[in-house]
Amino acid sequence: MLIVTSETITGKTFEMLGTVKGSTIQTVNAFKDIGSGLKTLVGGELGNYNKMMEKAREIATERMVEEAQKLGADAIICARYTTSAIMQSAAEVMAYGTAVKYQ
Repeated sequence: MLIVTSETITGKTFEMLGTVKGSTIQTVNAFKDIGSGLKTLVGGELGNYNKMMEKAREIATERMVEEAQKLGADAIICARYTTSAIMQSAAEVMAYGTAVKYQ
């Protein structure tokens, strides 16, 4: 399924089917969290958190696409991601956009 951040798709006309979204809440295990906490003392990239967020975006996108497919959509326009902290070491990632069907 085509997913774009723009409001249009070049060369396509479509009808809007509605807003679709997908979300997940992810965390790292306690041992990785402790290791990342120690990493903040010396600085640098927090690889465990990068992997967690990458996986969360992937899951949220898959769930958004599934919702769009249930509506019979051909594409999702105006796609966006948002994140929020739920608790220490846990974050929600939400993907959302507008499902459209080509005419």
